[in-house]
Amino acid sequence: MRILVVEDDRDLNRQLVEALNGVGYVADRAYDGEEGYFLGDTESYDAVVLDLGLPKMDGISIVERWRENSRSMPVLILTARDRWSDKVAGIDAGADDYVVKPFHMEEVLARLRALIRRASGHASSELVCGPITLDTKTSRVTVNGSQIKLTSLEFALLSFLMHHQGEIISRTGLTEHLYDQDFDRDSNTIEVFIGRLRKKLGIDVIETIRGMGYRLKAPE
Repeated sequence: MRILVVEDDRDLNRQLVEALNGVGYVADRAYDGEEGYFLGDTESYDAVVLDLGLPKMDGISIVERWRENSRSMPVLILTARDRWSDKVAGIDAGADDYVVKPFHMEEVLARLRALIRRASGHASSELVCGPITLDTKTSRVTVNGSQIKLTSLEFALLSFLMHHQGEIISRTGLTEHLYDQDFDRDSNTIEVFIGRLRKKLGIDVIETIRGMGYRLKAPE
């Protein structure tokens, strides 16, 4: 899953990015409102962590413009403000949840997991596709009850497919959600990781849809 962090406090931005990378997300970063707005409006993200008090463009204006442009990714706002009206304004602008500074990093991660699950129609922390179970909280994957070991990229690929099972996802779409903006988007490595993932899962659940992409579908 690919996350955008928009926070002008460089130390906090770094901490957030490191925490997200540490649990398997790919995190892009921005330090002001204009850069954050541009990235969120032009790149594909599964969620955004957005500070309200930003230079050049404030967080509420950013969310409003994203929603006006039909950008629907979940947005978790960060605010150091104590007034309840600021939190309400963020939600009314189109944000999905908020965390008040100072916060525990685990709370941010938990709220992001929940937002991403709900955006793809999943209520539980466990995603299930036939005999495959992926626990978004523990990053544990089992097939028929037996745990399998995946690399971070293999897990990220399976997680994205599990969140969007039944949907046809293009190779370009997978690349956009699994790598940061500096990655070579013409790479064919997705095919390699699909092959490795199929081998480790040991069951035929990832379909290749010729000319379109891939689809995760539970076996009948």
